[in-house]
Amino acid sequence: MNLDSLTHTSGEWLRGSGPESDIVISSRIRLARNLAAFPFTNRASNGQKAEIEALLRERVAKLELEPKLSYLSIPALSSLDRQLLVERQLISRELAAADGPRGVALTPQETISLMVNEEDHLRLQVMRSGYSLEEAWQEIDRVDDLLEQRITYAFSEEFGYLTACPTNVGTGMRASVMLHLPALEYTKQIEKVFRALQKINLAVRGLYGEGSRASGHFYQISNQITLGKSEANILNEIQSVIPQIITYERQARLSWLRDNRQGLQDKIARAYGTLCSATMMTSEETMDLLSAVRLGINLHLIEEITIPTVNELFIYTQPAHLQKLRGTSLDGEERNAARASYLRQRLREAGAHPN
Repeated sequence: MNLDSLTHTSGEWLRGSGPESDIVISSRIRLARNLAAFPFTNRASNGQKAEIEALLRERVAKLELEPKLSYLSIPALSSLDRQLLVERQLISRELAAADGPRGVALTPQETISLMVNEEDHLRLQVMRSGYSLEEAWQEIDRVDDLLEQRITYAFSEEFGYLTACPTNVGTGMRASVMLHLPALEYTKQIEKVFRALQKINLAVRGLYGEGSRASGHFYQISNQITLGKSEANILNEIQSVIPQIITYERQARLSWLRDNRQGLQDKIARAYGTLCSATMMTSEETMDLLSAVRLGINLHLIEEITIPTVNELFIYTQPAHLQKLRGTSLDGEERNAARASYLRQRLREAGAHPN
């Protein structure tokens, strides 16, 4: 796989055409798995990690999947390419920063990602555009079954799949939905929603998962507990609340539009105008302004620019993507200038304008 090509393509999860895609960016399911014959990665030597990687790389290559997965050795990648994969949500920050033999297998559409020697020997990930948890589950379950035909997992009849972190023991499953919730944040209802989620043991995180902040009003909602729960239980827990949050956000958007249409239009027009004319732009400011533009598109206050284009801009204006697009390393100030230039160019090409 040529990583340079990622700056000219858009992953399936960025299509913006899945169910409820005005609010739900993507659905993701991860499974944590370990090989029975080896210690967990935090206890394994580099020699053992190399054995794990070689075994998994060979077995993954034989999976009956179309299209075939491409395998990348993480230590062989530059720090920029590793960051590119993190920004693309194809690997975790932990895998990018870890030591020793490790890798990732990917599909060209970026829907499947198999991380080797992260916290666990194997982390399976499937992503889909929009609210598509059930579809993501069916796909990852199929891939997991194919792997289990070729690999002996560490499994306990009493506890389920054994993992390096006790919170993942059981199904080893993390199901998450990434939501765009600008109106709930603006109307100060977001904290009430979060408190309700915490009471039912669902976690709320930022764009890049654990430890990240919620830039651009994006939030990931996922399960926290796997032990003693089936995959169906976990999916049901999340699916019981996501439609309610979608409804609350839509109601908040309509109320905002009804009660202060002129103010909302002004906010969106100012955001769009800044993106079209600024000569310096930080990553954080870009996320917030694009969030307003994305809201404007969904409320039909901006024409001639599409959600997929805005979704791409969220990713392509991240530091590694910008530097790959420019073909050179950039310091912070240079990135801010390059980001503003790129935004002006893309928006000019799109010909967007507020109503």
